Amino acid sequence: MNQKFVFALVFVCLAHIHQSFAQKSQIQLAQNSVGKLQASIANKEEVKKQLTIIGEGIKAVEAAQNDKKTKNWPETWSIKAYLSSYVALIDENEANSDKYYGLATEALEKAKELDKYQANSTLIKAAHYNIIIKKQAEGNKAYQQNDFMTAFGLLKQVSDYLPTDTAIAVNVALCAQNIQSYDEALTYFKRAKDNGIKNPVVFQQMANIYASKFESEMAIKILEDGLKLNPYHPFLTNDYINLLLDNEKYTQAAKIIEGSIATEKRNKLLLFLYGYLQQSHLNNSTGAETTYKKALEVDQNYFDALYQLALVYVNNANSSLKDKNKQKFNSYVNRAEFTLLRAHEINPNDKNTIQLLIEIYTRKDRLDKVQELKRKLNEF
Repeated sequence: MNQKFVFALVFVCLAHIHQSFAQKSQIQLAQNSVGKLQASIANKEEVKKQLTIIGEGIKAVEAAQNDKKTKNWPETWSIKAYLSSYVALIDENEANSDKYYGLATEALEKAKELDKYQANSTLIKAAHYNIIIKKQAEGNKAYQQNDFMTAFGLLKQVSDYLPTDTAIAVNVALCAQNIQSYDEALTYFKRAKDNGIKNPVVFQQMANIYASKFESEMAIKILEDGLKLNPYHPFLTNDYINLLLDNEKYTQAAKIIEGSIATEKRNKLLLFLYGYLQQSHLNNSTGAETTYKKALEVDQNYFDALYQLALVYVNNANSSLKDKNKQKFNSYVNRAEFTLLRAHEINPNDKNTIQLLIEIYTRKDRLDKVQELKRKLNEF
């Protein structure tokens, strides 16, 4: 054999071995950086030192990435995804953080594609988690800037990755509401509900969406679920009562109001609702009168209670007139007049109050008062 040929062959083999060693050494350097970074994180070292460690690792992994052989190794892209994703999280330079966020996302997809035997699953999962946290930060920022479409797209991915996190699910639902994607809003509110959230606002929002879709029974059920977790919560209770009234479930509404009044005896709104329910739907004028008076004990200037109490007296007067009981008729008319005058004093521009007073003074043949009040009506 020619001596020169043998020498050349040996040289080529040595060069190949050196090149292979160099390839592996770059990957080894990058892996060492991962180890150093994890130790640095555990020791809570400053960000500047962590960025220096990452910089060394990224330099090595980029060399491996540009090599013909190691560019297709799953280790190369897994390490790059992990290191880049961590830069995206900790670098205070927004432009640099965004740059590495993009690099990490691309590297993660490449790593998943190449890692057929899941030998790098730990790094891939860690990188994925870091990217998700970055998306959460970006989503929250978009939400604060009222860019709800962007926020929804990002936070939805976060929630799908962390489905048991109720706060993220609620944020996704709120974004969906703001872009009028109500089915998506329900999906993520329901996710929060199924994972144990107790916040009454979630149940209110779900009920409102169901009610807007004319799914009244579902809306009622959701509010009932909310009240089991938040007994006698005022906003949930009021929504529940109003929904029951809207759907003509008067007896059920009355029971709920009675229970609420037992714990909130000086809640004038509940007392008013209970009086109105008895007056308008349960044909119980005596109960309505008693309840309106209790509301007025809480607030003597409660206009709505005064006006409705006056209506009770007017209706009782009309019934007495049908029964030809003049004494009761006069008594109820006088009570109505007195109550309406109090209401008129509180809200002198209410047309319904003035109109009722005109009817009463017409019955009493007080034409001077009738004319005075009619003039006032014409001024509006």
